[in-house]
Amino acid sequence: MRKKKPSIWHRFTHFFINRLDRISLSAKLVACTLVVLIVGTVGISAAIRQMVGNYLLQKTDNELISQRTLVMRNIDVLRKADKQTNGLSSYFLQIRYAENGELTGEVATPLYPVLDGNVVSMPKLPPDDQIYDSMLGKPYTTSAVVRMATTHDLSSDSDGDDATSSETVGGNVSYKTMQTASAPWRVAAFNWVDESDKTNQRKGVVFIGLSLSDQIDTINTLTRYCIIVGIAIVLLGGSLAALIIQRTLDPLKRIEKTAAKIAAGDLSQRVPPAPENTEVGSLSASLNTMLARIEHSFHEQEQTTAKMKRFVSDASHELRTPLAAIHGYAELYTMQRDLPGALERADESIAHIERSSQRMTVLVEDLLSLARLDEGRGIDLTQSVSLTALVTDAVDDLHALDPDRTVRLGTVAFAPSGEQPAALNIVDGDMPPVTLMGDALRLRQVVTNIVGNIHRYTPPDSPVCVAVGVLPASVRPAELAALPSMDDSMRRFLDAVEVGQSVHAGTNYAVLCFEDHGPGVPAQSRSQLFERFYTADPSRARDKGGTGLGLAIAQSVVKAHQGLICASDTPDGGLTITIMLPIGPVESLSDAPDETRDEGDKSKPKASKGKWLAR
Repeated sequence: MRKKKPSIWHRFTHFFINRLDRISLSAKLVACTLVVLIVGTVGISAAIRQMVGNYLLQKTDNELISQRTLVMRNIDVLRKADKQTNGLSSYFLQIRYAENGELTGEVATPLYPVLDGNVVSMPKLPPDDQIYDSMLGKPYTTSAVVRMATTHDLSSDSDGDDATSSETVGGNVSYKTMQTASAPWRVAAFNWVDESDKTNQRKGVVFIGLSLSDQIDTINTLTRYCIIVGIAIVLLGGSLAALIIQRTLDPLKRIEKTAAKIAAGDLSQRVPPAPENTEVGSLSASLNTMLARIEHSFHEQEQTTAKMKRFVSDASHELRTPLAAIHGYAELYTMQRDLPGALERADESIAHIERSSQRMTVLVEDLLSLARLDEGRGIDLTQSVSLTALVTDAVDDLHALDPDRTVRLGTVAFAPSGEQPAALNIVDGDMPPVTLMGDALRLRQVVTNIVGNIHRYTPPDSPVCVAVGVLPASVRPAELAALPSMDDSMRRFLDAVEVGQSVHAGTNYAVLCFEDHGPGVPAQSRSQLFERFYTADPSRARDKGGTGLGLAIAQSVVKAHQGLICASDTPDGGLTITIMLPIGPVESLSDAPDETRDEGDKSKPKASKGKWLAR
């Protein structure tokens, strides 16, 4: 089916809209303002002209009607009066006589104005046969008849008839005089009845008129004044509108320039601020918030990409080492299998291959655990877990691995800020019973990884302190989990604990502290402890069997529980790992059961000590 061609009107509209869209916003606003001003001034001027015209015309009609009685009573006087000096010379007066109620055709014009240059202007009146009763007493407008003035000698005979003789008087006539003479007339016709005659028989018809030249001149003057004032208003209003619109759109132009810089790649640019009670200010604030989030997300994406690249590189390096050992010992066995003593050398090669495969298996399992935690899988937060039992088991494992090591147990307490900053203290004694909802297997993995690092990286006779406690803090678990594992995050948590203890509100957190007195970690490296494959001493870590993934797994598990894990210096030297895990609102602490261990947790299968501590 053929497509219907657009109509001419549609194409014209489309063309006009396209051209209109290419005009700038400021030009459109100024043009709209000018159109509104022009339409407003024209409308107001037309309304004023119409109102004043109607008022003056009504005033003229009232004057004509008000002169009726005066004219009727003094017709004879007016007929004999001097036309040039009579006070009513601006009026026009014509009398048409009648006999027996019928007009006879006899006409007398005792009054008419004579203008400069002896110009006479009279209204154009209807003939006798076109004068009807319906038009009597009703003023109407008629055109003017202009002629040069003639001299009249008015004389009255015994019958009262007028005899006239004329002489044309010439002269120069100005344009203004002719314009005034050509103005239309307002005329009213009235019956002339002799009041002394009881029969009230009509003696004639009297026409009284007034020129509308003064009214027209007034209207024209008012119109010119309105035009001048309207032009001034349009020009002034357009200029002010252009300045105001330009001033108002300046922030948008600055936003446009900022957007261009951001598009060029400079995400640090921000829109200049403006009062937020204005539309531009609200837009600027929203844009700056959006830009800050975009910049933060972009930097996070860059960091994630860099970490992913480093992760892939480190994983490849870590997997390449055992694979190279496996490949090397396999080739060695192939080369030496026909030589004397090949069986003993084969056993040695197989042992090396087995150790390398075990190391690779542990590494792959840890990578798989991290991948599952990153995807939010492989963790069950619906179990009731006794943290005290988990820590006790881990301490027992540490005793078995390092019999000469002194392990001190205690309770985590809070030391408010005074002369010294707020801190966590450990009070010697039995650990309090602490139970929360979480994944028992994953939390056991966290505790065992930390204890395993203590076993691998600290001297076997150095003391260790392990403590558990419950502290209220005025920070939500989601906010705490979003914090990075840095000293500033630990300081923020301590500030929240100080507020929570003072107002007795917030969330109760289980706090686990593991203090060792080993070589410790430099301050600039502590924030990297929880990165994947990071080790403070890579060669030593490889000798000890570490993969650099233990603390990264611990951080992922803790964050999955909406908690925080941080590393800090031990006061007497060494490293302290602190874990904060949410338990519940402060109000619910008094309702918690006094169970020290989760019996269901004991029934779950427990991994061997060697396997847990190897991570």
